[in-house]
Amino acid sequence: MRMTKFLVAAIAAVGAFHAVPAAANAAQCGNNGAGFDAWVQQFKQEAAAQGVSQSVLSRAFANVAYNRPTIAADRGQKSFKLSFDAFMQKRGGAAIISRGKGMKRSNQALFTSIERRYGVPAGPLIAIWGMETGFGSYMGTQHTLSAVSTLAYDCRRSDYFTDQLYAALQLVSEGYLSPQARGAAHGEIGQTQFLPRNVVRFGADGDGDGRVDMVGSRADALASTANFLKGHGWRAGAGYQPGEPNFVAIQGWNAATVYQQAIAYIGQQIDGGQ
Repeated sequence: MRMTKFLVAAIAAVGAFHAVPAAANAAQCGNNGAGFDAWVQQFKQEAAAQGVSQSVLSRAFANVAYNRPTIAADRGQKSFKLSFDAFMQKRGGAAIISRGKGMKRSNQALFTSIERRYGVPAGPLIAIWGMETGFGSYMGTQHTLSAVSTLAYDCRRSDYFTDQLYAALQLVSEGYLSPQARGAAHGEIGQTQFLPRNVVRFGADGDGDGRVDMVGSRADALASTANFLKGHGWRAGAGYQPGEPNFVAIQGWNAATVYQQAIAYIGQQIDGGQ
């Protein structure tokens, strides 16, 4: 499907993007903000050598700064170490189930369309949607490019987030990511919190308007999420509880076991009742 170009206030992307190759890992990572500015200059040189234009680099890095809230969030993911019951309580699992059932009823045509297209039922999509942003009510306030750049510089997961930064630059170059965009602490974007590389790979047009808006269109965000799960092995009609075939796709969404269990449980509760 040919997508038309579009602009949104925060971010959108088409699924037909091609991956940008990562540069040689020459820029020196660091564990505090002291070397960040020098790292940015090194990275920009490497990115230019990879073919990223100076115009894109100038626009993308114009307001980038070392983002301490991002580092704090990255070091403080304590909820993923909780027991299942404690995690569900902390993350409002019961409220997600209750409200999620209503979301399923009020968006039945959308979820039917998505399941027909991707084979993914409403339950796990609604579970992710509710868990990530409270059904789109809170998508984050952190400067996206600063967040991704900070994690690319930080030594803990530098290679992984360097790839995310290249994907973000690609979105900027195509006009789909504003250099002023804001989102979650790790650079996640939109109603179901896609990292930039996943926007590039799995962004999908769910409302049929010829564009993909991960922030403003719940249909696009949910279709993209279904496309992600399908791309991670989801099989239409198979179960998604632990030990069942589609649980592996949920594992692809988030590496934390307790999060995976919560999504499977919440999804089952939503799919199992009205």
